[in-house]
Parts: sequence; structure tokens; C-alpha cells
Amino acid sequence: MIAENIPAVRLTRVSKTYGSHLAVNNLSLTVPKGSIYGFIGPNGSGKTTTIRMILHILLADSGSIEVLGREGTRAANDRIGYLPEERGLYKKMKVMGLLEYYGSLKGMGRSEAKREAGQWLERLGLGDWSNKKIEALSKGMAQKIQFISTVIAKPELIILDEPFSGLDPVNLESLRESILQLREDGSTIIFSTHDMAMAERMCDSIFMIYKGNKVLDGNLNQIQAEHGQDAIRLRTEGGPSILEEIPGVDEIRDLGRFQEVKLSGDQNEFLKELANRTRVYHFEQTRPSLHDIFVRIANPKEESSENE
Repeated sequence: MIAENIPAVRLTRVSKTYGSHLAVNNLSLTVPKGSIYGFIGPNGSGKTTTIRMILHILLADSGSIEVLGREGTRAANDRIGYLPEERGLYKKMKVMGLLEYYGSLKGMGRSEAKREAGQWLERLGLGDWSNKKIEALSKGMAQKIQFISTVIAKPELIILDEPFSGLDPVNLESLRESILQLREDGSTIIFSTHDMAMAERMCDSIFMIYKGNKVLDGNLNQIQAEHGQDAIRLRTEGGPSILEEIPGVDEIRDLGRFQEVKLSGDQNEFLKELANRTRVYHFEQTRPSLHDIFVRIANPKEESSENE
């Protein structure tokens, strides 16, 4: 087991290039033991390269990578579970046989793997499917089987790349609860996702990489405090057209029933002026969501103009 004071993963000034393309630039980060650590970033930002270096599938050009207290070796990989974004199972195998096989790859005995697989199948509502072939499963069922194959050996570090992609709400919730339980049981989880709302709900810390550089790293409160201006969320009788007439309103975001505004002036003066013009049903100060911060950093409008 990894010592309590040693992080699950530590990268120090790590860089990786592909020819002339700098995929990861001088990256340092620390994944605390027993946490859910979110990896976010646009496609092509360097997330997958970073994950593959943590797994020692790729070697860094410079810098150091420590995984579960070890540096520069794949010896720790038996203590790691990895669910890649590109799913793949042996379709002709039966569910239980497949899970026993994956358990054996991590050093489990057959009886231990069968017992653990049975418990997971029952937990995720697949107890009646243990003797079915993989090809008979729905997409959601197969995705849950691949998740079980990732965690069956009780890994200390679990790396999940878009684990909820394509799942219906019921299956998504059962998988989410399982991930939280794994954290409670002591596993460290690196969770790569494009779902900003899910990252906000689940992650203890969030790391964002953009064009190979770290641009966010911390808990959500820290990130919200450091990036972005507080906004006012409100609902009025007059709607967004009234807001356009009030001095000090810098930006209006129409959310349908609600609007969000950013102000350059005093909030109390804004509320007084608003109440003089229309009936106010809802008024609260909000911090920018992770989605808003992500979009602001990635700036798709700027990206599209650069690529035209």
C-alpha cells in the first residue's frame, strides 16, 4: 500500500512532444491519495497524453512521474485500473469468464475473481447476465462490464476516461455511486470528462489542461474565486429587455426563465434601479460554473477564427 503522506500521482515539470508539436508543456501536478481528481480540457489539449504517461504507455521527454510512490517503472501497473475512452471487450466470451480473465491479469486467483465479479454484477444490476456472451449485452450493460473489469482487483489508483459516455440516467447514477464508494473504500480516482456538471458534483480537485499547459488546478471554490467574476442570477416580469436599459450592466446571459448579468457597478444600486422598472421574482449572487470557466479559457470563438 502507498504511504499516507505520499501522493497517488506526482508529475514534476513533465513535457512531451510529437515531432514539432508540444503536447504537454512543463506540467507539474499532484493527485492526493484517496481523492477524486478531475481531468478536463478540450480535445487535443494533452489529457490523453498525460494519462498515458502516468500509465507508462508513453515516456516523457523530460521531468519526472511518480505513481503510487514509484518513479520510472511500470511495476505499479498491477495496482492501477484503467478504463479507456475507446471501449473494447471480447464479444464471444461470457461475462463471468471475461471478468475472471481480467482479474487474473491483475494477479487474482480464479475463486477470488469470481466472488468479486459476482458482487459487482449484483451491485450494478447484472446478476442474471453472468453466463451471457458479451455480444448479447446492450451498450450500457457492456459499459458496466468494462467498468467492473477495471475495478475488479481493487486497484489503489483508478483512471476513468469518460466513464459515463452514452449511459442512460439510471445506469449513469449507479456507476456514479459506485465510483464514490470506491473513493470511500480508499481508492484514488483520476476522472477525465467533458461533462463539467458531473466534474463539479464529483471531484475533490479539478485540473484543466489547454494547449499542453496547466490552466486550472485546485478545488472548485478556489477555481471559482480565481477565475471569473461573480454574476447575478435573476427573474423579472420584464425579462432581458429591461436589463439592457439599466446602467452598469456589462453582460447579459439569457437562460430562459432566468437571466445572468455581470455588473461594473454596485449591486444594491442595480437592484434598486431594477425594482423601480419591473417586478423582481428572484435575485441571487452566483459564482461562475465550471462550464463557464472552461468555455472562457478554451474560447471557441477565438479558436474558430484562428482555423478559418
